[in-house]
Amino acid sequence: MNLFLHGIGQPTGPALVRTKDALAAPPDKRASLVLANPPFGKKSSITVYGDDGSAAREAIAYERRDFWVTTTNKQLNFVQHIASLLEIHGRAAVVVPDNVLFEGGAGETIRRRLLKEYDVHTLLRLPTGIFYAGGVKANVLFFERKQARPERPWTEKLWVYDFRTAQHFTLKQNPLTRAALEDFVQCYRPDEDRSKRVETERFKAYTYEELIARDKANLDITWLRDPSLDDADNLPAPEVLAAEIVEDLQAALEEFAAIAETLQQARGEGAAGEAAPVAE
Repeated sequence: MNLFLHGIGQPTGPALVRTKDALAAPPDKRASLVLANPPFGKKSSITVYGDDGSAAREAIAYERRDFWVTTTNKQLNFVQHIASLLEIHGRAAVVVPDNVLFEGGAGETIRRRLLKEYDVHTLLRLPTGIFYAGGVKANVLFFERKQARPERPWTEKLWVYDFRTAQHFTLKQNPLTRAALEDFVQCYRPDEDRSKRVETERFKAYTYEELIARDKANLDITWLRDPSLDDADNLPAPEVLAAEIVEDLQAALEEFAAIAETLQQARGEGAAGEAAPVAE
C-alpha cells in the first residue's frame, strides 16, 4: 500500500508490485540491490477462521532448500531470503530487530554463514522512537554477496556505528531528520573505498576473528555509555520510557498467547482423536 501511495506500481496495472508471501518460495530472479524493512515479529503463523466464527492458529512451515537453517523466526527467515535473493556483487541494507543479532540456535548459524559467505561490512544501531511502535530496538545491516570462496571468509571487518546511545527521538516532538544521520554518512563513505574508513567515538571496526570468537557470534555490540544512566535529570521523556515498557509487555503477551493457543489446539486434537470411534 505504501508503494502504491507513492506512485510505484498500479493495483490493476502491470505487476510491478506483487502481493504474496515473499518467504513461500525461492526467488525467481536475483536483485542487484535490496532495501528492506521486513515485518517485525518472531513467529510465522496465520489465523484460520471457520464458518462458525471459531479461530485456530497454524504455524507456517516453509520448504526452502536455499535456506541455511529451518526456523519459525520470521525475521531470521527474511535475512536468509534476502541473502539468497542477491545476485553476485548484489548489495543489501536490511532493517532487523536486536534479536537477529544475538539469538542462539538458528540465529547463530545464520550469522556465522552470513559472515563467512557474504561481506557483512556495516551495522547501524538505530535509536528508539523512530518507528510507530514505541520502544522498537532495530538496526540496519549492510552486506554484499560474493563469489564462493571456501578458503577464507568474505567479511574482513564489520564496522558498527552506534546511533542509539544517548540518542532519543519521538515521532512528533523530536522526529529523526536527515541531518541527524550526516555523521554516519560521513563515516560510511558511500562513494569511497571502505579501507579509508576511520574509527571515531561512535564508529568502531571488528575483525572477522573477533566476531566469530564472541559467544554465539553475537553482533549485539555496544561500547558507549549513555550519560542519562548516570544522571536522572537526563532520562528519556516519560512517554518514551512508557512506550518502551508497553512494547516489551505486548511482545511478551503475544508470545504467551501464541503458546497458549498452540497448546489448546493440540489438546483439542488429542481429545478428538481419543473420542473417535473405531471401525470393525
